[in-house]
Amino acid sequence: MRRLTSFLPRLRFSMESARLRLSRPDALYWHAMLGLVTGLVAGAVIVAFRLVVEGSQEAMLPLHGENYEGLPVVARLLLPLIGAVLIALLFLRFAQGIYVLGVARVMERMEYHQGHMTWRGFILQFLGAAIAIVSGHSVGREGPHVYLGAASGSLLGQVFALPNNSIRTMAACGTAAGIAASFNTPLAGVIFALEVLALEYSIAGFIPIILAAVSANAVSVGIFGSSPAFQIPPFVMSSLADLLPILLLGLAAGAVSAAYIQSLQTIASLSKRLSFFWRICLAGVAAGLCGVLVPQVMGLGYDTQRSLLLEQWPWTFLLVLLGAKLLATSTSVGLGIPGGTIGPALFMGAVVGSLTGALTGHFVALDAAHTSFYALLGMGAMMGASLQAPLAALTAMVELSHSPGVIMPGMLTIILAAVTCRQGFGKDSLFLTMLRANGMDYRANPVIAMLRRIGVGSAMNTNFVRKPPILGRDTAEQLMEAAPEWIVVDKNGAPAYLIPGIAIATYLSHTKDTEDVDLLGIPADRLELAPVHLQATLQEALDILKSGGADALYVQRPLAPGINHIYGVLTRGRIESAYRY
Repeated sequence: MRRLTSFLPRLRFSMESARLRLSRPDALYWHAMLGLVTGLVAGAVIVAFRLVVEGSQEAMLPLHGENYEGLPVVARLLLPLIGAVLIALLFLRFAQGIYVLGVARVMERMEYHQGHMTWRGFILQFLGAAIAIVSGHSVGREGPHVYLGAASGSLLGQVFALPNNSIRTMAACGTAAGIAASFNTPLAGVIFALEVLALEYSIAGFIPIILAAVSANAVSVGIFGSSPAFQIPPFVMSSLADLLPILLLGLAAGAVSAAYIQSLQTIASLSKRLSFFWRICLAGVAAGLCGVLVPQVMGLGYDTQRSLLLEQWPWTFLLVLLGAKLLATSTSVGLGIPGGTIGPALFMGAVVGSLTGALTGHFVALDAAHTSFYALLGMGAMMGASLQAPLAALTAMVELSHSPGVIMPGMLTIILAAVTCRQGFGKDSLFLTMLRANGMDYRANPVIAMLRRIGVGSAMNTNFVRKPPILGRDTAEQLMEAAPEWIVVDKNGAPAYLIPGIAIATYLSHTKDTEDVDLLGIPADRLELAPVHLQATLQEALDILKSGGADALYVQRPLAPGINHIYGVLTRGRIESAYRY
């Protein structure tokens, strides 16, 4: 018992010291360790999610876990509706207003809530996405993986009460881990986190994300193996004439991406009049009808994508498949099914690429390598254009296929598709569109991003003392011998004003006979104080100063109910000095 009593204070002191170190933007070693741990935890969560989903599919579907085509017609009709009802009941009982999840939710929490996520959202995403995928809704797993990874990092940081700048870093690490563990694409995960979350490139910010992606990928590889998700024959461009179909593919993928984004936006806007329950049920009916007519669109559709990469299908069926996938995904996601949009974008991209190959085959002879090559390019083009993340899409193409020959034509196709979607059709990314369709917004600001990287603990001034408003002269003179820079003056038992220590020294030198010193009455610049939590970032501190009318802040953290410890003081000038530095 005595050892435990002596150990706990040491542990508390160690945690306090770690929190203060982590509040610095250049705490590379500690953030690197957090990135590594976040990747391992997020990787384990994503592996658990995949095992639940794939195990359920293997037990339910004939022959293999993606064979929805083998189900009877009635089962294909009813299965998505049953899944939709389960999702609706789950969210109505437990959501409490959380209806937007996936990557869009991660962006919103990073922008407006310092990366803080909740256990409620974590559980809803895990169960909701698992039910949606298993029941055959046309959604992806990558968006849920991103949310589960980011939430794993965020919740881990909250458990240890880490500063908010560290929690944001851990959420970003979890985002990269989600993509890395989903498809064995660690580099694409890193680039995705930087592009989609609009993170600033820096060594201190980049290394934790890399370690998270690597460690999450290692966990995934340990369970599922390291073979590429899609096997394609090697392809080498023989002449510049091979670029003509690639240009056509870029334009087509950009147009289909714009249609994809517009359909999601339109369905989400029109369905606002319906209650959540009926929206989800309507999504189940639409998914069931699409599954009856074109069962290849049900679920993740990886088996269909692999077939598109290995063989050429009739162009008439490809057109039907593209339209059905577009409709099925738009209704599912637009009406509120908690699944991802990245997987369906890859699916539609493969169809667009195969269509390009089929049309090109009418004019020139094509072999299987060309067909699979165009399908792979279409996947990258559709992902890059719809997500407005071209570099992440290019990296994913290379990692998914282990085919470096795709880089040059991939760059051309992806950029052309992204420009066509953004400039030709005026569309933002899928994630921004979904946020705005649900009444939320997202605005990346480089100045605010920099302030969010710095915790108040690294910028506060610790050379202060806390005193009551009336001091005896002897006490005041002893105080001046310690030369504090600031005096926190209490009023009614709580910190109320901040005055410079030099003001007391000046007053004492000019008044030799005064017995008591009234800190609220002597000539001095008195700054009104407001509290800020030790976890906060400089951006949060600046928001408090702007909204609360205070002139300065005292940094505190509760040690016990009703007991707060003050760690330092923070003035607007101190914040500006940290920014200028």
